[in-house]
Amino acid sequence: MLDHVFLSVSDIERSIRFYEAALSPLGINARLDYDGKNGPPGHPDLKGFGANGRVFFWLREGVVEGRAAHVGFVASSKAEVKAAYAAAMSQGAVDNGAPGARLHYDPNYYAANVLDPDGYSVEFVYKNWQHAQ
Repeated sequence: MLDHVFLSVSDIERSIRFYEAALSPLGINARLDYDGKNGPPGHPDLKGFGANGRVFFWLREGVVEGRAAHVGFVASSKAEVKAAYAAAMSQGAVDNGAPGARLHYDPNYYAANVLDPDGYSVEFVYKNWQHAQ
């Protein structure tokens, strides 16, 4: 299980706006700013996103490697996938796969894919077998 991910972004304020909009439909609404001067020498400032008492997705301003990263965010329904995709697109995302079934993975794998403002591959995904009660 992952604890956190850092992405380097070229424009921190633009990326904060993008991810606030895109992650909100998924219930990822918590925000935390970490001042790098509180860490060891050279530690970057971080802008965090999370939910349920955990901050797990962090942005830092720095060198962008574009498609060097792919991040998949859990959605709890197909409607959440669609809402996150629409929010991302409204913030300037580039379509990389409209909401729909990803039959090449599984008939019950439903996702949408976008490229964020720095070209990172972002996926919003609902796998109904992971939400069974």
